[in-house]
Amino acid sequence: MVERVTATDAALQLIEKLKDRHGPVMFHQSGGCCDGSSPMCYPDGDLIIGNQDVLLGHIGDSPFYMHKNQYDYWKHTQIIIDVVDGRGGMFSLEGVEGKRFLSRSRAFTKAELEQLQG
Repeated sequence: MVERVTATDAALQLIEKLKDRHGPVMFHQSGGCCDGSSPMCYPDGDLIIGNQDVLLGHIGDSPFYMHKNQYDYWKHTQIIIDVVDGRGGMFSLEGVEGKRFLSRSRAFTKAELEQLQG
């Protein structure tokens, strides 16, 4: 089955570390502004999800959301969450670890798009 969002092993390891420290977590792909468009990690429930947010899937058993307007631009791609050294969004949990989550993407193949639409 094709997934709209997935994560690298390094990202999954960091998610587990964050869950050990903070309990369940959730993700929301920010829409820009100060931090650019980046995956933000919050304690589960700290960010209120609205009816304009799309659940793309789960990474590390944690829900991953994106606003519908942004999803309209990304819907033809698979989002791959990775982690790199450095500081990201100041509200995202991984910042104190000296790491930041990063979104990479790849275009779905025609067959994958058909599977997602079917």
